[in-house]
Amino acid sequence: MKRNTVIISGGGTGGHLYPALVLGRTLLRLQPDLRLVYVGSSRAVEKKIMSAEVNRFLTLPVEGLKGRGLKKLRGLVLLPLAFLKSFYILLRFRPDLVVGVGGFSSGPIVLLAALMKKPAVILEQNALPGFTNRQLSRFVDLVVVSFASSLHYFGDKAVLVGNPVRPEFYEIPKKQREQALTLLIFGGSQGSKFLNDRLIESLDRLEELRDSLVIYHQTGERDLDRVSRAYSQHGFSRAVVAAFFSPMADYLARADLVICRAGATTCAELVAGRKPALLVPFAAATDNHQEFNARELEKAGGAEVILEKDFQPGLLAEKVKYYLNHKEVLDRMEENLERIRPEGVAEKIAGLCLERMKARTGGTRG
Repeated sequence: MKRNTVIISGGGTGGHLYPALVLGRTLLRLQPDLRLVYVGSSRAVEKKIMSAEVNRFLTLPVEGLKGRGLKKLRGLVLLPLAFLKSFYILLRFRPDLVVGVGGFSSGPIVLLAALMKKPAVILEQNALPGFTNRQLSRFVDLVVVSFASSLHYFGDKAVLVGNPVRPEFYEIPKKQREQALTLLIFGGSQGSKFLNDRLIESLDRLEELRDSLVIYHQTGERDLDRVSRAYSQHGFSRAVVAAFFSPMADYLARADLVICRAGATTCAELVAGRKPALLVPFAAATDNHQEFNARELEKAGGAEVILEKDFQPGLLAEKVKYYLNHKEVLDRMEENLERIRPEGVAEKIAGLCLERMKARTGGTRG
């Protein structure tokens, strides 16, 4: 008797990969004999994360089609190869379900699977749906969204559940405020040069507060030495600077206030951990989707949004000083995030996937 097979496809950043991994683990917990195959791009960060987490990870020769000039041309040239390899993967593994978790690498294999009449589900983590998922939605069975504002893009196929994040973020306890204000600063798994530069420029104005601040700053590999030197030169002896923090949930638990980008998974982790944030959306993000994510948390009263064009050293120092002196505001922000925190997201999505698979296949194949 053959096991059911599920292909989970997507990626390009940790923001797509971690939901894929969480969903995969949950599917296995609900159906232990399931065979999982992960498919993504060949980006280095993706290979690094996936090789450490799963046994079967396959890559597609694919790049995004958004953009101009040579970048778009390269994506178009690679697209036929991506479809050919996707077709080979589908023939080889004969999946009973294909799940797209977002990103350009999910496009070819999810589309082919749907055209081959295989059950297909996509996850849309952003408040403003991405190009790939908007196109795929016409062909798939179900679209799982993370924000109510996304529902109207997908019509009757959409269901609001949330973004599956690692369970340790839900286990973060309520923060016990201390006299010092603890800041966690990060720009994603590879760091953010913009945030690193603006923080360095702000240190002069933050010096008067340095004895009242505990700072954890994830810089990415390229800026580690430069940022470390800047903190040292300005006398921030309590600052902890590293290229990468792991496990991130442990550092999030220590923070009173987070200063970070507004990727979909970052926002979901902030909500799960109930962490107030100053969100600085990446201005060059496709269709400015990070600002849409950030505004959702701001609307809920759990975050403030600072656009890149407005991010000045004086403004950051002003915000930090305000929260240092008004920690009761942080408590209210935490309570607001508690009210919008979804529960059992991964289990609900996995259940929907298994139901869809069984409805179309009649259960386990013989």
